[in-house]
Amino acid sequence: MTQKCNKTFCWIITEGIAGTENQCIGVANALGLNPDIKRIALNEPWQSLSPYLGFEQKGSFTPTLTSPWPDLLITSGRKSIAAARYIKKMSQQKTILVHIQDPRISAKVFDLIAVPEHDPLRGDNVIVTKGSPNKITLDSINNAKADFPEFESLRSPRIAVLIGGTSKAYQMTRPITEKLANDLNHLNESLNASLMITCSRRTGAENQKILEAHLKNKANFFWDGQGKNPYLAMLGYADYILVTADSASMISESCTTGKPVYMIDLEGGAKRISAFHSNIMRHGALKPFNGTLESFTYEPLNDAQMVAKEIKKRFGTLLGLANS
Repeated sequence: MTQKCNKTFCWIITEGIAGTENQCIGVANALGLNPDIKRIALNEPWQSLSPYLGFEQKGSFTPTLTSPWPDLLITSGRKSIAAARYIKKMSQQKTILVHIQDPRISAKVFDLIAVPEHDPLRGDNVIVTKGSPNKITLDSINNAKADFPEFESLRSPRIAVLIGGTSKAYQMTRPITEKLANDLNHLNESLNASLMITCSRRTGAENQKILEAHLKNKANFFWDGQGKNPYLAMLGYADYILVTADSASMISESCTTGKPVYMIDLEGGAKRISAFHSNIMRHGALKPFNGTLESFTYEPLNDAQMVAKEIKKRFGTLLGLANS
């Protein structure tokens, strides 16, 4: 277990999007830090033009960013780039800047950038991850399992079904949802399996109703969105994990467990996320879901630890972090 320490002053700045924020938190956790998490908005004209405008000042951000400045700043997302440049300037170049994902501006702005393998950005200060850094660890999963002992009574094999939905690249259509419901019913019967199912807001109310009508029964767990989120516990109890194609974050988190992960395809697609799928499949951590399951093994993704290790290697002395 990574021990938390407070010697190194760390901030995380994002736009408040859960997926990107969790990537930053995962890296900070892997460093053993308790970061101060800041969610910012940009004021005009930076809101319209950043990160390309430059000339950031105190009035550029809501809430206002003030000293003492952090030793380490971990950022992700377009709006955070202006904040990173401002803090670097105000700290007299002392704050170490780490950005997660391609910032789409000169890499020289940052001390270190972590990008997934399917992004083309490369350079001396760029490290390449397989997927998205995340907060998933053996400890976090085991702690979550303790919060949901009722999952123990579900019959094995237990299948976690993580459903996203319609996004910029994908559409979760009614025919796809109906086929998925039938395929999952078949797994219930053919494997004598139980399902642990969670949907998202992007799933859509009609699609969720279809799934509930087919699958909400005593043999399965179907989260209704009420109470404590069972997501981590589902990963912990699962023998297999099924996850929709739209979410690189959920796929990365699932493939951090070392358990067999299958991708539920949706209508549509895009070049970048398709390249991500291909890279994870080449790694051996992900297979397409075609209605059947088989067990397989692979080296679990460990991207947050990898990024943390590189930060320690390059800046450990400056930050007071042990290079282990």
